[in-house]
Amino acid sequence: MLWVALHFRQLPPGTIESVAGWACQFTPRVSLEPPDALLAEISGSLRYFGGARALLQALRAGLAELGLGASLATAATPRAALWRARADGPERLEDLPLEVTRWDLDFFRSIGIVTLGELERLPRAGLARRCPAGVLAELDAALGRREEPRAFFAPPERFDARLELPGEVMQAEALVFAARRLLVQLAGLLAARHAGIRGFVLHLIDRHERPAALAVNLASPARDVERFVRLLRERLAALQIREPVQAIRLEAGDFAALAGRSASLLGDPAGEGEDWAQLLERLQARLGRDAVCGLATVPDHRPEHAWRRIEPGDWDPREFRAPGPRPAWLLAAARRLEPGRFELLAGPERIECGWWDGDEARRDYFVARLAPGSLAWIYREDGEWYLHGFFA
Repeated sequence: MLWVALHFRQLPPGTIESVAGWACQFTPRVSLEPPDALLAEISGSLRYFGGARALLQALRAGLAELGLGASLATAATPRAALWRARADGPERLEDLPLEVTRWDLDFFRSIGIVTLGELERLPRAGLARRCPAGVLAELDAALGRREEPRAFFAPPERFDARLELPGEVMQAEALVFAARRLLVQLAGLLAARHAGIRGFVLHLIDRHERPAALAVNLASPARDVERFVRLLRERLAALQIREPVQAIRLEAGDFAALAGRSASLLGDPAGEGEDWAQLLERLQARLGRDAVCGLATVPDHRPEHAWRRIEPGDWDPREFRAPGPRPAWLLAAARRLEPGRFELLAGPERIECGWWDGDEARRDYFVARLAPGSLAWIYREDGEWYLHGFFA
């Protein structure tokens, strides 16, 4: 087994669980060591990351994105890795100072013992009589003489983290910079759960603890940090910040299963779909969610009822094929036509339906050429002719 310990120099209170959720993307075997350390068993992840050195580099890079300073150390036992990380210095366990154990050291100082190596060379029977039982148990666990059972952290099903800002902030870009740290934590948790999200909420908290919620919606499930940041920047750019922000809080739930993507020699249709989804997200962030939508067909023969507005990610699984040709441009309201101003080319197509919803239609549709040369879709109803759309 190979354990890595992360000892944080300064960890804000109440954040160790959210950092543990982020760390679960590297291995599912993460254990808390409150208040300022995490332990992770990484032997099962070495092949995936390309070895211990590459995995540790990925850990350090991720910690830098989180803005967290931490010392890392590895060992065959969790206790030894933790002590080495706290020392952030000597490579050999016997050279570590006793301070890394966080025991009561008055007795050991009185007899001149300052390192673990000096402690280990003392007669064991004498230590057992003069020291608490936990001292020898932890020493044996560090040296691999006894097992040290660890409870592993279970990644939560929701994300909720808060970040106190170093000062009051009024600029959108400064808020994006701070929120990125929370978004990195969120992306790590999503990677650990093999999931994505369709949106998140950023709360901007002022000095009076009054939050202002800013919702960011995605067109498809994702866990890409840069995608989150781009959308958040667009939303914040359109927001007028009236009160200085002293803290931010990020919430996300409703995780959706999200498989990894792989390269393909013949292209990646899923990846191309994601490109369209990201374009849609940016347009909605700039123009408003109601300003951009999609269209879907509806199984109704009446042209004005044969389509509907759809939201991002929505679709109608039912397939409907119109029995005849349909124009690309349908007028919002049909216009009356004078007889003799058109030439019938094809038809009729009888449409008679809608008696069940109070908007009954009894029409005969034709493809016709209008006097200026346009190819149109017209119909006759109650003896009158009407223009309903254009083909060209």
